[in-house]
Amino acid sequence: MREHLHAEWTKLRTLAGTGRLLLTIVVLTVGVSVAASAVVSCASESCGYDPAEIGLFGVQVSQAVVAILAVLAITGEYGTGMIRLTLTAMPGRTGVLAAKAIILVCLTSIVGSVAVLASALAARRVLLDNGFPADVLLLTSGPVLRAAVGSVLYLALIALFGLGVGAAVRDSATAIGVVLGLLYLFPALILVIADDDWQRLLWQISPMNAGLAIQATTHLSTLPLSPWAGLCVLTAWATAALLGGGLLLRLRDA
Repeated sequence: MREHLHAEWTKLRTLAGTGRLLLTIVVLTVGVSVAASAVVSCASESCGYDPAEIGLFGVQVSQAVVAILAVLAITGEYGTGMIRLTLTAMPGRTGVLAAKAIILVCLTSIVGSVAVLASALAARRVLLDNGFPADVLLLTSGPVLRAAVGSVLYLALIALFGLGVGAAVRDSATAIGVVLGLLYLFPALILVIADDDWQRLLWQISPMNAGLAIQATTHLSTLPLSPWAGLCVLTAWATAALLGGGLLLRLRDA
């Protein structure tokens, strides 16, 4: 496995655009979170806003870049034909996919941690100026810490989800379209469907809506799923994508 990890790390860090994508993840997460914090204000102790969801709102945008990076980590090899060389040098296809997954999770977790921490600190300053209480977005608070750590886990799971879809689809544009479609389609459907029961069901099975429940720190009883249960839904999506992608990787020719 050491050889697999070294090879996959070398390929990912030398992949054109990897550095820019990682920087974009941080910039988008922080920038969108600060922008979201700047447009809300709180005139009382309970103004109805969840400061953690606002301060970490940028994750909803930067997840698209994480998905693109994950897809390109495997479809890029199919585009260049390097996958044949990879599978010739390392015939264990499951090991190749596992190594890609480990490298992606580690890299996404590191970059995601930087992005989430910077977002929380920057957004806290803005929210304080907008009338939120002094204890807003303190990482020493249990719920806020759970939201921050959960957001990093969320991005790592999105990376695994994208990798699995990329392994199954092989084509970069198609795989990116599938991943982003599955992420953003459910929220769009929830907005256009009037039936409460259908809205609740779509929320519960949506990888994005359910997964981002991990950021909630207020009004938890009103959520269709608890924060950790919601993250488990995204875990199921990522697991299914990886298993499906891994199976197709083993069954098909390169």
